[in-house]
Amino acid sequence: MEVISNRHEIYARIAHERNSGRSVGLVPTMGALHAGHISLLERSSEICDVNVATIFVNPSQFGPKEDFTRYPRTLEDDLAKLERAGANYVYVPDAHSIYPAGYSTYIEPPTVGNRWEGECRPGHFRGVTTIVLKLFQLIPATVSFFGRKDYQQALVIRTMVEDLNVPIRVETCPTLREPDGLAMSSRNRYLSGPERQQALGLWHALQAASDKINTGEKKVAVLEQELKQTLNDHQIEHIDYAVVVTADTLEPLEMLEGDAVILIAARVGSTRLIDNLLIEG
Repeated sequence: MEVISNRHEIYARIAHERNSGRSVGLVPTMGALHAGHISLLERSSEICDVNVATIFVNPSQFGPKEDFTRYPRTLEDDLAKLERAGANYVYVPDAHSIYPAGYSTYIEPPTVGNRWEGECRPGHFRGVTTIVLKLFQLIPATVSFFGRKDYQQALVIRTMVEDLNVPIRVETCPTLREPDGLAMSSRNRYLSGPERQQALGLWHALQAASDKINTGEKKVAVLEQELKQTLNDHQIEHIDYAVVVTADTLEPLEMLEGDAVILIAARVGSTRLIDNLLIEG
């Protein structure tokens, strides 16, 4: 496994792999890796000849009051996990090489990023689309892998790729969960013991709404009330959103029809968590 920090070197390596006829899978990460990240690399290994991961805590996607400075940075442990998982290359740039002095060009995210995270975290998707497009330029991979836990983010990236004719395929992989249902997240390590139990309210809320759907409930207002009630039952009172929306545009619904997705963002203590559940129509 080669660890590369120079942008010219990573481009030359991957361009050579592609020119030699090998397919390349890319897994962009911010580090603090868990089994969910590793599952993306394992998926890449299944269908690609060469596997690349990136580790970069991207400052442009954090708001001024968010957790950029305390976001977990565990590089040595991350590299060991990636090597065991079969990564061939890991790109670990520094911030200056990505955003040099005077940098002023950013990507405007597509409209699917306007609501929900877009409203709660102004500028977040601008930072996401910018760094992801930069990585796609530096690492001309065949396919890139993202987790479904960040459902809106994956949709934003896929839409950007389609809109800008970027020659890469985006594959969204299933959310990995702990045995009790909590979605794996780098931010879970912020949770205290009691908060870890409280955080299960997100999964229980998704399950409660799903159960109502399975009994025939189609009124979105009823489903959203069930989400909020279950979150409140777990003493989760700071809810950014708990909604049932269209799966492709993330627009609000009044009645379930076609594919939909349940989206939740809420705070447990000082930790902001997100989760979702896809509902196939």
